[in-house]
Amino acid sequence: MYAISANFRTALTSSHQIVTRVDAYYNGVLTASDIPIADGSVSVDRGSKTRRSLSLTVADLSYLPWDAADPLAVYGQELVVSRGIRFSNGDELVPLGTFRINEPGGDVHQGPVSLTGVTAEATIADDSFMVPTSTAGYGNCLQAIEFLIRQTIPGAPIVNLTADGRNPVCPVATWDAGADRWDAVVQVATAMRAEIFVDPIGRFVIADLPDPLTAPVAWDIAEGEGGTLVSASRQMSRTAVYNAVVVSGENSASDAAPVAGVAYDNEPTSPTRWGGPYGRVPKHYSSALLITQGDCQAAANYMLADLTAPNIQTSISAIPNPALEAGDCIRVSYAGRKELFIAQSFSIPLTADGDFPITLRGGKEEVA
Repeated sequence: MYAISANFRTALTSSHQIVTRVDAYYNGVLTASDIPIADGSVSVDRGSKTRRSLSLTVADLSYLPWDAADPLAVYGQELVVSRGIRFSNGDELVPLGTFRINEPGGDVHQGPVSLTGVTAEATIADDSFMVPTSTAGYGNCLQAIEFLIRQTIPGAPIVNLTADGRNPVCPVATWDAGADRWDAVVQVATAMRAEIFVDPIGRFVIADLPDPLTAPVAWDIAEGEGGTLVSASRQMSRTAVYNAVVVSGENSASDAAPVAGVAYDNEPTSPTRWGGPYGRVPKHYSSALLITQGDCQAAANYMLADLTAPNIQTSISAIPNPALEAGDCIRVSYAGRKELFIAQSFSIPLTADGDFPITLRGGKEEVA
């Protein structure tokens, strides 16, 4: 979760005035300040290739782009978006992301202007390899990730926030011309037993897969007086829930023989246990960056907990918390229960009347 003040946390549980700010930049230069918006939201999703995306509506027709250098055109223009709370002594704003503008448009006589935007993962993905590219010469995974990202965005901030700061040796892997550069970055991060995404302040963050049993609780959502929960409905889904992971590696560039590792959900009390009533639902993953059986087994073991976590579709009417990050651990207190979840996806409204739906994974009842 993005760092917020104690006053901000307290204000979330009571009536408060929200404030939203959207600024436009082109080539690092501010071109439009505090754009007045009519509606909009920022969607955050761990399962999406682009972690954060923007949907925005501007009523002022003067913002409809006509020329390549206009603030809301699509030639590298970016929007920096934040939402916060207005206090008597000033505003406290929380960054929601820096978004490359996509597809602005609107009626030329009446408007409004509508657009979408995406964070910098999309910029890396767009820069597909023009020639065969490999990790040869880069001794560890972090160096390889820096090479792949900074070929596209020189000077891009990249931080390794894994708990143990791990940075294993990176085997030689090669991608063909035309291959997706961001997919290659994700493959290297997976070889580190980590995920990678762009955070709300524009950093490429390498982080552990979240676990509701070990992660600190970032936010309490509770019903009743002083709580942020107004209503909730609950639905379970089998989508993207597996009970085995098969990881294989084959890398001719490193002169390595094909290898594989398998991890099963063998917990006797697990509702998704392998061979139980849930059935057999394996997930397959292959990477040239895994060159030993130990590498494959470690990756399979690491991925298993996230993939066996139940997918809980929870519709919550709550006060939006702009500081929340996908992957944060949430404690939900409702219907006489306390459960720990990982925030999988949610949408932060940019206006006061917007809903705040959250999709959760890995529900575990908290035992006092």
